[in-house]
Amino acid sequence: MQLHIHKKYLLLPALVALMLSCNRNVLDVKNLNAVEPKLTWTDPKLANAFLANLYNRVMPNGWPARSAALYGGLPVDEKRGVINSTTIQTTSHPWSGSFEDSYADIRQVNILLKEIESGTLDAATKDKIVGQALFLRAYSYFLMVRVYGGVPLLLEPQNLTDSLKVPRASTAEVFNAINTDLDKSIQLLQGQPFVDGDKGRIGLGAVLALKGRVALYKASPLFNPAHPYDNAYWQDAYNANVTAKTQLDAMGFGLNADYAGIWSTGNEGNKEAVLTVKFTAPTKTDGRNEQGARPLSQTANATGADNPVWSMVKAYTMKDGYPAGSSPNYAYSDQTFWQNRDPRFNASIVWNGSIYETGGIAGRRQYTDDILATATDSYSPNPSTSNWSFTGLYARKGLQPELKAAEVAQNSVDWIEIRYAEVLLNLAEAANETGHTADAITLLRQLRQRAGIEAGADNSYGITTTNRDAVRGLIYNERFVEFIFEGQRFWDLKRARTLLSLNGTVQQGVASTLKPSNLPVDNAKKNAYGYVSEDFNYTINTLYRTTVDNVTFTLTDNVYFAPIPLAQIQKNPNLKQTLGWGDGTFNPTLE
Repeated sequence: MQLHIHKKYLLLPALVALMLSCNRNVLDVKNLNAVEPKLTWTDPKLANAFLANLYNRVMPNGWPARSAALYGGLPVDEKRGVINSTTIQTTSHPWSGSFEDSYADIRQVNILLKEIESGTLDAATKDKIVGQALFLRAYSYFLMVRVYGGVPLLLEPQNLTDSLKVPRASTAEVFNAINTDLDKSIQLLQGQPFVDGDKGRIGLGAVLALKGRVALYKASPLFNPAHPYDNAYWQDAYNANVTAKTQLDAMGFGLNADYAGIWSTGNEGNKEAVLTVKFTAPTKTDGRNEQGARPLSQTANATGADNPVWSMVKAYTMKDGYPAGSSPNYAYSDQTFWQNRDPRFNASIVWNGSIYETGGIAGRRQYTDDILATATDSYSPNPSTSNWSFTGLYARKGLQPELKAAEVAQNSVDWIEIRYAEVLLNLAEAANETGHTADAITLLRQLRQRAGIEAGADNSYGITTTNRDAVRGLIYNERFVEFIFEGQRFWDLKRARTLLSLNGTVQQGVASTLKPSNLPVDNAKKNAYGYVSEDFNYTINTLYRTTVDNVTFTLTDNVYFAPIPLAQIQKNPNLKQTLGWGDGTFNPTLE
């Protein structure tokens, strides 16, 4: 098969602005568009520029709200928006990017892996580039296998004009290919926590952590519905995550000292960041979508992104680690739902009357009620007004409140694709399923200690059970609050095969109304942000799609794996459709 490499896939001008994974001198070459393809693999700068383009193609282009291709933007019980049977019954499935685009990305990785072997790069340079490229191919296939199960395995470059006539490999074969690439990458990146010390590039830590994540998925109920917690893959997951944690510890990774500080400017590349997509103002900005996440009065013509729902609020424990309503130390009421909660609540969520100093306005409080809030921020869910779909809550995590409203697009908070906390929770889950429940509890307590939850007299951090099933539930809830807005919740419910537990439920928000004792409004007090959260009454309301139609979750069992897009099957009759979709016969599980 003759290989044609088009220059547009090599060194586009966009690479100059990209620089997400390479030092500036890597791209310091003249007339990039005039470079002959064969020279790419003789010059380290050109080879690394090709690699930088692969990073840009494969890795997320920001936080989940900016990365629908990787995360689907599906909110489930975390943030506003409901998925149901009509959402998923489409030929272009919302849980992944374009099927065809995924293979275009893989093709470019395959070109690198093939062509670099005929180049003249020194062994050390070549090994580092190949190690990163193998990770990117493994990552690409992982994103697909968790959506579709088995997919065609293409490990050699094809012509751009070739038709895809390759049948689907089994799910087991795809997992094997992913692990083969990761194992090779591990060998090539030994001694490289980050390649060349650049924290925007893949290193050994990222490869080990991804291998642990992949193993956790492979062992999960998603792929093993008949043997969800008694299959042999759990031991593999445990071993992989023990190795990842051990090596990450040795390389100096660990939990950041405080939860909120993980995403604070000036603390980029902290020791929790195992794999980072860098953002730097003014060249690469707003990966967090601050423009959409802020209240409308404090942004520029956009709002409504990442608005937490009431089920997210209820997921946080009290500050002693006990569930709301079960704490022996702190009473809970919906009327004071923000009081004495897990500190991650305040670090992540803005509620009515809470301090939210956007635009650098000292002491500014965010109001969402229908009286004190500006017309643009009146955001309480109320079916009798136009606010029938609003939650009364905003996002705080990952935003830069010091930015003025006109500057919101300059948000430069890095996206951390893999952080150390995930490795701890991956290990905790695998430990719990392999007879190491006590170790799992220790890891959970470590996360809660960092969060600022009180240890208690017995140093339990609110965890008093040793029951395997109960600890499993605690792990999933810990992931829920730890990873809010990080695109993990939907995939956790999918991985655990618990998405259908949402059926019949509705999303809710919290409406706020000034107490009668605070009326009429004191304008001086209002203008000084003098009304506090306790000055309001709160009502939990259902979110509505229209003023008369509330939306419930209605999911069926075929949601766990996506259909191959019909257009792809029409192009390639060798592709079998997924079981549960049309006349599909392909089994995407490992059973």
